[in-house]
Amino acid sequence: MSGGLTMKTEYATYLYVTAFVDELVRAGLHNVVICPGSRSTPLAMIFAQRQATKADIHIWMHADERSAAFFALGMAKASGNAVAVVCTSGTAAANFLPAVVEAYYSRVPLVVLTADRPPELRDIGAPQTIDQLRLFGTHAKWFAEMALPEGTTDLLRYARVMANRSVAEATSVPAGPVHLNFPLREPLVPIPVDELPLLPRQDDQPYTQVETGTHQFDAQTVERLSRELLQHPHGLIICGSAYRHDPEFPAAVSELAKALRYPILADPLSGVRCGDHADDAIIDAYDAFLRDATFVERIVPDVVIRFGAAVTSKPLTQYLQRYPDVPQYIVDDGGKWNDPSLRASHMLRVDERWLCEALTQQLMTDMDDHDAARSAWFALWRETDRLARMAITDTINAFEATFEGRVYAELSALMPAQGVIFASSSMPVRDLDTFFPAQPRPIRFLANRGANGIDGVVSSALGASAISDTPMVLVIGDLGFFHDLNGLLAAKLHQIRATIVIVNNDGGGIFSFLPQAAHPEHFEQLFGTPHGLDFRHAAAMYGATYLLAEHWESFRDAIQRSFSGGLNIIEVRTNRQTNVTFHRQVWAAVSAVLPAVLEQIT
Repeated sequence: MSGGLTMKTEYATYLYVTAFVDELVRAGLHNVVICPGSRSTPLAMIFAQRQATKADIHIWMHADERSAAFFALGMAKASGNAVAVVCTSGTAAANFLPAVVEAYYSRVPLVVLTADRPPELRDIGAPQTIDQLRLFGTHAKWFAEMALPEGTTDLLRYARVMANRSVAEATSVPAGPVHLNFPLREPLVPIPVDELPLLPRQDDQPYTQVETGTHQFDAQTVERLSRELLQHPHGLIICGSAYRHDPEFPAAVSELAKALRYPILADPLSGVRCGDHADDAIIDAYDAFLRDATFVERIVPDVVIRFGAAVTSKPLTQYLQRYPDVPQYIVDDGGKWNDPSLRASHMLRVDERWLCEALTQQLMTDMDDHDAARSAWFALWRETDRLARMAITDTINAFEATFEGRVYAELSALMPAQGVIFASSSMPVRDLDTFFPAQPRPIRFLANRGANGIDGVVSSALGASAISDTPMVLVIGDLGFFHDLNGLLAAKLHQIRATIVIVNNDGGGIFSFLPQAAHPEHFEQLFGTPHGLDFRHAAAMYGATYLLAEHWESFRDAIQRSFSGGLNIIEVRTNRQTNVTFHRQVWAAVSAVLPAVLEQIT
């Protein structure tokens, strides 16, 4: 009797999980990151069988759940497609939490599949069992406790619908992580049942076709917005971090800027700073010149349009906060309240590219091409940006000691077209904003800026690189690199090519810029946190090529050689206090050139 029940369980598990995996692929999911474990055996084995027989899904094994989830997040962030991540029961699932949080706030489509004990083994002291129901709380966009596997017609349909829905929920606007918890009974090794139907649709179609449309306004709303903007000649377009990669948005927002004669202050993570569209409308040195009190006081916008998330630059954020009565239009089709400064006067829940194109078309009818006030405003920002960028370049080139910001100035000349730069949170992403100039060569920038943590950055960058055919450079601080050393295993296991630049100032460099630095008694112990680690040993453990770049010539040579393949770690050592001094010298140099612009204002 027990043997019969065992066989039924094995057959049912095979049919149920196979239908689920088949439907994930039909719904468009083609990458899965799997962590080893016992309770997740049915999922892991059937994914492996699918890869071996049909090759329409790729398995990426990772031994560390925390790194695995960030690796999946990086793949999903770079591709825009849903990626699954699988683990066994217990604290393995809890280790997914940091990546799930990041995915939720940065709107990245993850399908999180956690194996679990069946209901009868919960809350009775069974090993490796925790409460996994809604484990990620409000950070999962959608959660479902899967039914126990059965081989019935109704349950096979259910498995397909749930797989189909999980991908649709993860990828629909706003994208985000979904969590499916799988209670699974022993025996865990599924036995194939070839003669029973799995109830698929014909021609490899999804069980349920899910289609979504673009959020658009009616013609009257577009006309009204056009009239409102025409009342404001001194406008700014702010492009913050993009929630999803739309290759046509940069050109669309550039055309809108030209029509309105509004400069675009383009955060690198917006996707707008670099590319064929990049011209004199793109302002890239704002983080430096908006630190100047005189400029901020005298140059006042009368309207602001913001696309994407809040910007990286604190000076830009403070500039916008200084003028609370200036109308701010925030465009976000994700339906979120994306206004941390509480200054928005209008929330436009509409597709960003569609709005740019619709407004540009409307403005061609409504606008006077000879608006002198608009042209003067546009020219002022262009000239300010030009002088500021020249001052930045001249100043950093004169530094004899190694300066952290110069890493990006060097990379701006070295990165190939379509290359990817992944910037860690903390100082690396801030220096990216300040020191990487706009250019027509298309370069993509990525970062984990949903929750802005330094955890999992190595894994996220390697995940992004795993599905890219172009070189990827990760710029990361020493603490961020240490925090995710386990992530390097993915590069070794899967032969991922990547270049990692470690900016090593032996501790938490960003704190030297913060008020805590004015209290030296406990600063090093609590905030500076020096560690004295030699990262060449970590490189050797994971089979990476390592170089300590002691001057910029060796840095350039190492970067160029790294593009030929493999895992390359290039370390740049700096001094925290010197770095603060150099940044302040750059800001002073920029302020020194601004009177040449301001004196032209009547």
